[in-house]
Amino acid sequence: MEKIIVTAAITGSGTLPTQTPHLPITPDQIAEEAYRSWKAGAAITHIHARDPKTGQPTGDLKVFREILTKIKDKCDIIVCITTGGAVGMTREQRITVVSEFKPEMSSFNCGSMNFSIHKILDRFNQFTHPWEKEYAEYTKDGVFRNTFEDLEYFCKTMLEHETKPELEIYDVGMLFNARYLIREGILSPPVHMQFVQGILGGIGTSVYDMMNLKTTADRLFGDRKYTWSVIGVGYPAEFHLAAVSIILGGHGRVGMEDNIKLSRSEVVKSNAQLVEKAVRLARELDRDVATPDEARKILNLKGLDKVGF
Repeated sequence: MEKIIVTAAITGSGTLPTQTPHLPITPDQIAEEAYRSWKAGAAITHIHARDPKTGQPTGDLKVFREILTKIKDKCDIIVCITTGGAVGMTREQRITVVSEFKPEMSSFNCGSMNFSIHKILDRFNQFTHPWEKEYAEYTKDGVFRNTFEDLEYFCKTMLEHETKPELEIYDVGMLFNARYLIREGILSPPVHMQFVQGILGGIGTSVYDMMNLKTTADRLFGDRKYTWSVIGVGYPAEFHLAAVSIILGGHGRVGMEDNIKLSRSEVVKSNAQLVEKAVRLARELDRDVATPDEARKILNLKGLDKVGF
């Protein structure tokens, strides 16, 4: 069984500063968290940018460049940049991070969906920043748009810059979207996909849901035509699904983008703590953990020397 690739999703766009005082916000904080996650055993870091003053998700390329260059100066971790963007961004604005920075990997969301965090409003009476409440309310009536035209546009841009798409699979239908793109010659196998479980609007977090995705992917692509990872949103899903992925030969993502608890009673203080726990799980289950360079070979990435930052 090949080594497991652990990804650290540092800050995201759906976790709000009100939820935890430990959420990294500034470029220095995000870069330091990526570095600490690398030291803990992460081979990949998934990067979003935030306004350093308010914590609001941003697509500002200057902020992104500061984050990316600081990470690269610290370590050789693989950087996977989000193309999910921020609220109100066009597809051209969302994909600009790929043409500007030419990363080794970037996220590639495989379909449109209801993607909502509005239930967070039930848990907080006050928010640190006004935008948080507005953002949560917006998602209740918002749609995360990824039409077939968008998908083709994103794919072609990533291909042009030798950036490997990380296929974000939020539900079973998105696997069929990916198969369509392969049949049309827009995507080339072997693809790397990530099962995203637990977003309101997508598939659930049970092991049965994971096996539904995995067996469907095997049927559509064959297990030699793709690699896969899993995200479990929230606690304990993050670690329950990671454990099953470890056993099945998949890979796993942890991080404060997806989960802010280390245990039922303990709020995590650093992404590195979540990585350390995932690494312990892997070793207890006899899976070795891949270094960044080993992950590059597994995923057939172009290398750190060919990025644009």
